[in-house]
Amino acid sequence: MTAAIIVGNPKTKSRTREAAELLAAALGAEASVLEVAELGPGLLGFGSPGVAEAVAHVQTADLVIAASPTYKGTYTGLLKLFLDQFETATGLAGQVGIPLMLGGGPAHALAPELTLKPVLVELGAICPAQGLYQLDSRYTDDGTREQWIERWGPTILATAAQRHATTRGASQ
Repeated sequence: MTAAIIVGNPKTKSRTREAAELLAAALGAEASVLEVAELGPGLLGFGSPGVAEAVAHVQTADLVIAASPTYKGTYTGLLKLFLDQFETATGLAGQVGIPLMLGGGPAHALAPELTLKPVLVELGAICPAQGLYQLDSRYTDDGTREQWIERWGPTILATAAQRHATTRGASQ
C-alpha cells in the first residue's frame, strides 16, 4: 500500500511531518512526503507544472494523509491552496483520506473532523475513519496514534487494500 503525505505546515521538516510519517509507518504504508511549502508561488494560481506534478503524484497513492498544524481552529491556508488544485469530486476519487492535525491543546480536537475531513470528501476521497488530532508537545509518546490505529487501522487498511486491488486490476 502506498501513501502520499501532504504536509501543510509553512515550516518544512516540522513536527506535523514527523507525526504524519509516524502514522504512515504505523499503518505499514510505503510513504512519500510532499512539503507544500516547497511548491512556492505556483500555488497562488493554476497551471504551474511543479504543482501539477505534485497533484498527479498524490493521485497515484492508495492512501492520502493530509497533515496540518491547527491555526485558529482550522488547517493552514497553505494546505488549502494546494487542495484547491484538485478537481472537485474527482481530484482524490476513491483514495482513502486521513485528516491529521496537531495542536497546542485539546480545545481544537474536533478540527480534523470539522474542517479538514469535509474538504477531502469534497475532493472525492473516502474517509472511513475519524480524523486524528494530536498535541504537538506529546504526539510521539502520548498513545493517541496507537489508540487511533487500534480503533481505525483495520478499516483504513481494508479500504485502502480494496482501492489498491481495484486500481492495479484496472491498469493490467
